[in-house]
Amino acid sequence: MQPAFWHKKWADNQIGFHQAQVNPYLQAYWPLAELAPGSRVLVPLCGKSLDMIWLAAQGYRVLGVELSRRAVEDFFAEHGLQAQVSQQGAFEVWRSAGVELWCGDFFALQPGDVVDCAGLYDRAALIALPQEMRHRYMALLSELLPAGCRGVLVTLDYDQARVDGPPFSVADDEVRAGLCAWQVEQVQQEQIIGQSPKFQRAGVTSLFERVYRLHH
Repeated sequence: MQPAFWHKKWADNQIGFHQAQVNPYLQAYWPLAELAPGSRVLVPLCGKSLDMIWLAAQGYRVLGVELSRRAVEDFFAEHGLQAQVSQQGAFEVWRSAGVELWCGDFFALQPGDVVDCAGLYDRAALIALPQEMRHRYMALLSELLPAGCRGVLVTLDYDQARVDGPPFSVADDEVRAGLCAWQVEQVQQEQIIGQSPKFQRAGVTSLFERVYRLHH
């Protein structure tokens, strides 16, 4: 999946993946990460998620990484935040009020960029990527993030033959294999097909949303 795909999605405002409220799984399960206030939290492929505002309000330092400059601009504009903009390697970095958004390709991150990240929150990154890129993404998380990093991951699992992603289906065994360097604990599984007309119309009969607690 090429960057142009996501740039077009944002340009055309085709952002059904954006949630208009803070994710309830984040609110319910983030305390399980047991991170001290002031900890830095990585949010990959963050878009303009309200979840980052919530994390910042809990006293965390948020590091969001997002390919689309439009998404980054919208995030700061919609929250009335004035950003200081600078360059950090391959990224344009926007900073304000406990939130840093790094605009650029997630795969260009270097270990030094995230060496002090104690937390990871992924609601829509892993499921946004096709299989080969998912494997690269999970390997990069294990390589970049320091030992002791903790976080929350949300996935979807359904019959991929019925519906093209994104969002892509990610089975439990793929999560565990891809994050084999982590302790992976499933803390919730919900059958949400009844809330998903798009999937029902495509003939999907089962759509599981899973939440994991992670510890590197």
